[in-house]
Amino acid sequence: MSIFKMPSLGADMESGTLMEWKVKEGEKVKKGQVIAEVESNKGVIEVEVFEDGVVDRLLVEPGTTCDVGTPIAVIVGENETAEALEKELGTQSGKEAAPKVSAETETTEKASEAKKPSKKESLKEAKTTVTKEKPKKSTDHEIKISPAARKKAEELGVDLEALAAKTEGKIGTDEVEAAAKTAKQKRGGSDSMRKAIAAAMSRSNAEIPHYYLSTSINMTPALEWLAEQNEKRSIKERILPAALTIRAVVKALQAVPELNGFWQDDALQMSEAINPGVAIARRTGGLVTPALLNAQEMDLDGTMKAFHDLITRTRSGKLRSSEITQQTIVITNLGDIGVEEVLGVIYPPQVALVGLGRIVDAPWVEGDALAVRKVMRATLAGDHRATDGRTGALFLNKLDEFLQKPEELL
Repeated sequence: MSIFKMPSLGADMESGTLMEWKVKEGEKVKKGQVIAEVESNKGVIEVEVFEDGVVDRLLVEPGTTCDVGTPIAVIVGENETAEALEKELGTQSGKEAAPKVSAETETTEKASEAKKPSKKESLKEAKTTVTKEKPKKSTDHEIKISPAARKKAEELGVDLEALAAKTEGKIGTDEVEAAAKTAKQKRGGSDSMRKAIAAAMSRSNAEIPHYYLSTSINMTPALEWLAEQNEKRSIKERILPAALTIRAVVKALQAVPELNGFWQDDALQMSEAINPGVAIARRTGGLVTPALLNAQEMDLDGTMKAFHDLITRTRSGKLRSSEITQQTIVITNLGDIGVEEVLGVIYPPQVALVGLGRIVDAPWVEGDALAVRKVMRATLAGDHRATDGRTGALFLNKLDEFLQKPEELL
């Protein structure tokens, strides 16, 4: 049994708004099931539960903004007892052994025992405590909108009733900003995402001693091989160069695992799972880096499928909490907008970031001959507390090796 709390969807998140419950009290849930939608500065995120059980209580109503760590639901294991629930909520469970007392004292204690709250009363009190700051309902109570989205709508002059008709009444900041952009209205107010990113990057620069390494990779063999593979496939089954490079990064991390993990408790904590966060532009502006979870278990086709799905859900506001919080490294590729080299800033507590630039035609020496080849600049930003330049160099060398033998990436 556990108290399900408002999750932290990033080191920069301080609070979130519960947009919608996807479950009801008494409903059975499975590990990994989406049980709620929470709006943070990264947009509306689908929040998963990480254990099997039964939803005993929902402590927070939709529309409530809570600090990270605030209890919002109670999940009880199928074989757990009410006593365990009471203990978790801070209520005394069962009678404790006590020394003999006088009849008068015993009578007083029995009276006190009778006044103890029942399980139902304890939970009711917990629910009241959590939701006492719930904002008052507005006149347009049929519209499910967070305070942040309502404020943004006021700043941008968005008609909420008209927007609600298009979104079935559920409105987040993404929907408000998209409506404002469609109407060609000028964006007003501050951008909470930019503020959050600025805070995280300031922390990174203050805490992490970065080192940078870069190398030029001949992409001609990989691109020619990929073109041959795609000729045999339908349009829907074709592999993008981005998926090929993601797969190569994952394989290189398997060979050099020290770059895949976190700096926590003044030590490097390497992760067995490789969850590369991939930088994706949102339709409403800004970048997010959702993770391809357990990418080490995917082949090239699986990587492409997962990458396409991640892009689709990012731009439709359907990311899951695990994809926002479990990145073990970040891959950022700005080559599609002409950037030839990326010198990134590590997102704590991760210990590395891989930057991939634009693929350009460049002179390339092969043996005694000079030729023109497709060349990409690959950059590694590393945390000097966790690794050193030699480790970073080994990684870039492995990345190059895999891209020269792309058939090994299948």
